[in-house]
Amino acid sequence: MTFTPEVEHPAVWLDVDGAVGVIRLDRPPLNVLDRATQAALRLAAERAATDERVRAVVVYGGPTVFSAGADIKEMAAMTHAEMVGHAAVLQAAFDAVAAIPKPVVAAINGPALGGGCELALTADARICGSEARLGLPEVLLGVIPGAGGTQRLPRLIGPARAKELIFSGRQVGAKEALEIGLVDQVVPTDQVLDSALRWARRFETGPALALHAAKTAIDAGLATDLAAGLAIERSVFAGLFGTQDRTSGMQGFITEGPGRARFTGR
Repeated sequence: MTFTPEVEHPAVWLDVDGAVGVIRLDRPPLNVLDRATQAALRLAAERAATDERVRAVVVYGGPTVFSAGADIKEMAAMTHAEMVGHAAVLQAAFDAVAAIPKPVVAAINGPALGGGCELALTADARICGSEARLGLPEVLLGVIPGAGGTQRLPRLIGPARAKELIFSGRQVGAKEALEIGLVDQVVPTDQVLDSALRWARRFETGPALALHAAKTAIDAGLATDLAAGLAIERSVFAGLFGTQDRTSGMQGFITEGPGRARFTGR
């Protein structure tokens, strides 16, 4: 794929390819996430979230690396007071990706470590190459993950497995990542981006509002108890009955059968 970015930054840019937005990390050689890159990531995520042309998003680091994580030299120079102020900014950049109201897939080649792994965790799905490595090695630096790793990883793979990975700081290869549910699909290295694009293109003509509602119900429900989660589901479910897509989907089912409705995202 040849990228022609429509929103560009020296470290992160957004390319709109048909109805798929590709957020591309581009800070060679390791896509280290310094403060400027974090700010650019948040901007790209916000643009992808609000661009009506974009129906699904791929987060991609390139053919050889997803991201090796934070800029350790930059962090080593920060004081406690500075990090108290910056921690919220750091999390906000990753939260912006998690909050994209559209299906999001991370396309992972090479290392996705520390902040790189945390970025992958913000996606709805993860496709990695057979040579990929994932992990949260922050404990080996005397700290813990600070961009959502201690919260998103346990929700994805369970607390016991998450604790083992975070406590040890060890890296896992693609095979183990698939076995423990850290990634959803492993493909040959040269097929990662194409596989992620195929995943995303399934939603190009889908019911955008229903997809948004489903993501909201699942993510918000996971953050609360069952009763509150069911209340969230009721609210977003009922809200869809005020959309054109609901009318089109149900009328299409009645007159033409399942899977034939044409959606407009309205």
